[in-house]
Amino acid sequence: MTFADRADAGRRLGAAVARYRDRKPVVLALRRGGVPVGLEVARALGAPLDVIVVRKLGAPGHEELAVGAIAAGAAYVDWPIVRQLGVSQSYLEQVTAAEERELERREHAYRRGRPALAVEGHTVILVDDGLATGATLRAAIAALRQRHPAQLVVAVPVGAPESVARLRETADDVICLEQPPDFRAVSLAYRDFSATSDTEVVDCLEAARWS
Repeated sequence: MTFADRADAGRRLGAAVARYRDRKPVVLALRRGGVPVGLEVARALGAPLDVIVVRKLGAPGHEELAVGAIAAGAAYVDWPIVRQLGVSQSYLEQVTAAEERELERREHAYRRGRPALAVEGHTVILVDDGLATGATLRAAIAALRQRHPAQLVVAVPVGAPESVARLRETADDVICLEQPPDFRAVSLAYRDFSATSDTEVVDCLEAARWS
């Protein structure tokens, strides 16, 4: 399956999570690419939408390779990769501090002073545009567990099979439309995988408020 763009992926994903419509769902989308997907999922469920900011901890010299991730109040470190790459504790502390500053800046910019949606007692549908290593989603799950949702469901259009399997150990449910056995990159599942800007994130959140 190839998705035209993130909105197309979100519409298809919305149909797949329809069984949660009557469980007081709240849709939380990972910035930035997860937000256009999440908007369509929220519309399909008739649910509110919020952003959850997660910052990847990139490997030294290879910032696109995640050795972990942080979210508000939680962190996930992929210790096998850290040990394999020989990443030092001092590097982890340095990159974590830098990403924490950026996380705070982005949360303020996206919400424009509005508080985060309450999730306690709700079914949380945690959405991203795809799942590669799963580091960012694991950090998001750790952060959300502290807010006591009734149920935590991960929903993505495409994912690496091994990463999907690992997430099933921490999420209550994982919905993934496509799991290519030869998975190489999330972008290959989309015809249009243009970068999502901060402005688009804010526009999606505003659109959800008036849907």
